[in-house]
Amino acid sequence: MSMARTISRCARGFTLIEVLVALGIVAIALAAGTQATTALVRNSQRESDLLLAQVCAENELIKARLARQMPAVGDSGLVCTQASTTYNVTVSTTATLNPNFRRVDVQVRSQDEAPVLRLSTVVGRY
Repeated sequence: MSMARTISRCARGFTLIEVLVALGIVAIALAAGTQATTALVRNSQRESDLLLAQVCAENELIKARLARQMPAVGDSGLVCTQASTTYNVTVSTTATLNPNFRRVDVQVRSQDEAPVLRLSTVVGRY
């Protein structure tokens, strides 16, 4: 009879509450892992957007620096495509206190008009 009691105690297993607590812990761990993965994907996409937007902005600033004449004061818009991603670029040129220099600002926006990057430089007369 004592042998039967020992066998029944060993074969008893987990209670329902123990299983539910374990499932709750696993669910919380999986949710945290999913949030971390989502944050990493968003950060990676943001870095990619910044890099491509910087290429667009730098191209426009280099054009202004390499031009043989001073850039005209005013705004101009263009579309820049990098790695199959299209950005709206606005180039704003303003006069400075010294007439031999102009300030050039480049604003890069995504297709949904969200600002991605803004770069500025000063261009001098050659």
